[in-house]
Amino acid sequence: MAEKILTTEYSEEMQRSYLNYSMSVITARAIPDARDGLKPVQRRVLYDMSELRLGHDKPHRKSARIVGDTMGKYHPHGDSSIYETLVVMSQEFKKGMALVDGHGNFGSIEGDGAAAMRYTEARLKKFAEEVYLKDLDKTVNFVSNYDESEKEPEVLPVRVPNLLINGAEGIAVGMSTSIPTHNLGEVVDLVKAYIDKPDMSLEEMMELMPGPDFPTGGIIANQKDLPAIYETGVGKIKLRGKIEVELGRRKADRDKLVISEIPYTMIGAGINKFLVDIAELVENKTLSDVVDISNQSNKEGIRIVLELKKDADIEKIRNILYKKTKLEDTFGVNMLAIAHGRPETLNLRGILENYLEFQYENTTHKYQALLEKELEKKEIREGLIRACDVIDLIIAILRGSKNLKDAKACLMNGDISKIQFKHPGFEEDAKQLNFTEKQANAILEMRLYKLIGLEILALQKEYKECLKRIAEYEKVLKSRDGMNKVIKEDLDHIKEEFAEPRKTLIENGKEAVYEESAVAVAEVVFVMDRFGYCKLLDRSAYDRNRETVDTEYKYVIPCLNTDKLCIFTDTGNLHQVKMMDIPSGKLRDKGTPIDNLSKYDGSKEEIVFLTNFGRLTGQLLLFATKMAMVKQVPAEEFVTNNRTVAATKLQEGDSLLTVRIVGTETDLALQSASGMFLRFSMEEIPELKKNSRGVRGMKLGAGDELEKIYFVTQQPQIVYKEKEVHLNRLKLAKRDGKGSKVRL
Repeated sequence: MAEKILTTEYSEEMQRSYLNYSMSVITARAIPDARDGLKPVQRRVLYDMSELRLGHDKPHRKSARIVGDTMGKYHPHGDSSIYETLVVMSQEFKKGMALVDGHGNFGSIEGDGAAAMRYTEARLKKFAEEVYLKDLDKTVNFVSNYDESEKEPEVLPVRVPNLLINGAEGIAVGMSTSIPTHNLGEVVDLVKAYIDKPDMSLEEMMELMPGPDFPTGGIIANQKDLPAIYETGVGKIKLRGKIEVELGRRKADRDKLVISEIPYTMIGAGINKFLVDIAELVENKTLSDVVDISNQSNKEGIRIVLELKKDADIEKIRNILYKKTKLEDTFGVNMLAIAHGRPETLNLRGILENYLEFQYENTTHKYQALLEKELEKKEIREGLIRACDVIDLIIAILRGSKNLKDAKACLMNGDISKIQFKHPGFEEDAKQLNFTEKQANAILEMRLYKLIGLEILALQKEYKECLKRIAEYEKVLKSRDGMNKVIKEDLDHIKEEFAEPRKTLIENGKEAVYEESAVAVAEVVFVMDRFGYCKLLDRSAYDRNRETVDTEYKYVIPCLNTDKLCIFTDTGNLHQVKMMDIPSGKLRDKGTPIDNLSKYDGSKEEIVFLTNFGRLTGQLLLFATKMAMVKQVPAEEFVTNNRTVAATKLQEGDSLLTVRIVGTETDLALQSASGMFLRFSMEEIPELKKNSRGVRGMKLGAGDELEKIYFVTQQPQIVYKEKEVHLNRLKLAKRDGKGSKVRL
């Protein structure tokens, strides 16, 4: 078969392919569905566990079995993502309501990872069974899996707004979602009120559900911003840890500050980072009243203890912790979900509307299925009751039939052509029979004990109950009020069995204020050796050992302790470090690697210029790159609080050669690697912004690059054959190409 070659525009094909990939990641991987609040991998794990019969009252099963079964049947995207999903759904400190009951090491709130899947076991929690998977066969649509060998639910029939209760986090292509968790009981109350009053205001909604409820507890400190977040679906929540004071019981006991709840954003490595930050604050005397730090957290909860000096200023310490550490952090909210097949940022009302639309659809499917089942029961019971009334005729037909087919034809159509009655007189009554096929099958399968009087009464009772249920189901299907009543009763049952008290406190907290005490200004000397180890020396120590220091260290910079260190690298970056952050040391101390104090990475970039910012104030800096791009930049361009900024813009393949402070120099000479020189006036170099590339200072040949630059402050002299020739200005090669180039 000949190949078919399609000719198309390359850019259009790339755009189309990338768009298809993006939409696949957005809709089928990273963003939850607004109906059940689950990502596809979460949905598939829960469904597979239900198929494996891993109920809450069944034994745990190896996680590796669950992961393998899910990957083989429904989610062929690798076992790591499936196991990570299983782990997260079991961690009560990450989910508002955990869905998986994990057995073994499933990680900890302090960032410890879960054990390998071959060591852990899992099963469904009762909450997941009752609320996420119940009536699965009666409600949602099933679709083919990736290879059409199995069927899987399009969504799960979740009976609560899972998007609010368990929240969601995910990063797709060009978009992300971040939805906080909420309290189950409050969400149920909100949904019930919204059903009764769909036009209720946001203020009325927030009276019932005042805000997020994080599983780690803590404090939401910006209550005033929550209405705008629920109105738009985006915003920032200020989270704080909970600090309690424990006073010493005896005189010898120290007072303690106990952190019993942490911000949700601190889960994982954030706790260890928090402890390190406190230790640094104690070391640099910012938290001078803290004498000991201990992490006494266990499976019962968080407990980080700070022991205090006598008469310590507790309010000051509290403010420092909020201001200087992650004990106060921000949770970015972006309530993005897949609604009606496309990604959409939903506000609180939008989430409730999508949830209720889904519930009405599921309730309709469920009660239609129940109604059909009851109608079938009604039909069969009517046939059995009628058969009991003419049981002698039924027995005569059965005795006169040669096979089951003949008896069934007589019961359904009154066909007596093949029936040989043992006793005459039943023929006319038999011709009048018109049972349905289901009734005829039930009659033929009926056991004789059903003819006992009490059994007949029980049959009639079941028939009446069946009629009652049919009327109830029809009422639900025909009336929105009836459907609302069913949904609310279901929500009441869920709240009664599974709701828990709120964990997170919501308030308009006061801004943490901490004014750092003024630091005594002192003269210091920054030194760094050729291996990148640096420290600060007292000025007096440097003066006593000036010759030794200047010999042993590559960089020696006198400055003030309030200054900043500026590191310009060949990648065009400027890294800045506060001198106060650089440890002081003695002359023979090794020092600290500069990589540990800044974002400078010695394995990927080289230092081209290092100085203190005080020396740059009011100066012009000359930038020159290896492709001979030059410019002058005012030092004020680099005034920033950021630790790393782009000091210049580089074209592809170029790198920064040097940075110099411009003084009284009048001329500049450029030297290329091939030995070509060019000299011109400094006035010809333009003064530009830091984010510009500059202008071409010298035209280079193929494979050539700029190697060195020279500042010239006096007129040169050339002595040739004992004759002194004074040149007012020497241009070895004109940049416009008109002059001849001279090789020196």
